[in-house]
Amino acid sequence: MTTMPEALGLGAADLDAAVAALAAARSVTILCHVQPDADTIGSGLALALILHRRGIPVWVSFAEPADLPVSMRSLPGAHHLVAPEQVPREVDLLVAVDCGSAGRLGALADRLSGAATTLVLDHHRSNTRFGTVNVVDPNAESTTSVLVRLLDAWQVPIDPEVAHCLYAGLVTDTGSFRWVRPGTHRLAERLLATGIDGAEISRTLMDTHPFNWLPMLSRVLGSAQLVPSANGGTGLVYAFVRRADVAEVSSEEAESVVDIVRTTAEAGVAAVFKESRTIQERWTVSLRSRDTTPGGADGVDVAAIATALGGGGHRFAAGYTTNGTPESIVAALLAALG
Repeated sequence: MTTMPEALGLGAADLDAAVAALAAARSVTILCHVQPDADTIGSGLALALILHRRGIPVWVSFAEPADLPVSMRSLPGAHHLVAPEQVPREVDLLVAVDCGSAGRLGALADRLSGAATTLVLDHHRSNTRFGTVNVVDPNAESTTSVLVRLLDAWQVPIDPEVAHCLYAGLVTDTGSFRWVRPGTHRLAERLLATGIDGAEISRTLMDTHPFNWLPMLSRVLGSAQLVPSANGGTGLVYAFVRRADVAEVSSEEAESVVDIVRTTAEAGVAAVFKESRTIQERWTVSLRSRDTTPGGADGVDVAAIATALGGGGHRFAAGYTTNGTPESIVAALLAALG
């Protein structure tokens, strides 16, 4: 088996500690972040498949929403997912995947105290290292790519089912390989060589929407506003996803809006404010940024902005949760941008 080159920011000692924790575990809970994407679910299910084959009892869960997004229901290992109330209060090992902080676990953060050992697998620069063992590589494309390195250190082979889950996280977190680093395509080739259908995985996860997505998108894009003066002239474009806008679509359809809003040429920063379906004046905010010119390396660090507002993420993609009126939350973001 070919081992991927070691990425900066993650040493052999981190991997060795994680392997030891997994090898010693007799029961494992794997927790994904709230409003899960394919990277957190793909990482969780890939690891669950491996542990189950070794005869280890394993539970995978996320706090909200109540159901797994439709686009991810075909991922191998989905049968290991359980409802939050079925997650044991006490477990030998708890693994948090793709979570930059304990807060990203939502209501399931209370399970941390009942775990003998906690292992954090992640690639967010803003990660708070809240585990007993932390395997965090901010330079990695996805948490699934971090997991590949862990599996190599553990000398666990990657079969098509596991590869399917790993590829799901890789293709989505790189935006269909728009955001890559040296070694990304080599990793993709390694996973594809197991026989998985990369085109079908990508289509299912990223290019399939229900018809009601179209009128929702029309309403949301109609709310878009451009603030050219934001961040000293970098520019901000933002839009609102109201509760009524998503009454007939799932939460994952709302998550896709930011990838359209961020294409605005006149703005270096994009934000989408998504209204809670259940809590008044509660919003989740997705931020994106880009360099103003190819190779400019001057893009706004939205992870720093999000962290200042109570969230976190990556330099070019981050998010946070906030409360307030539409006017007040826009004003707070503009103030943070300066």
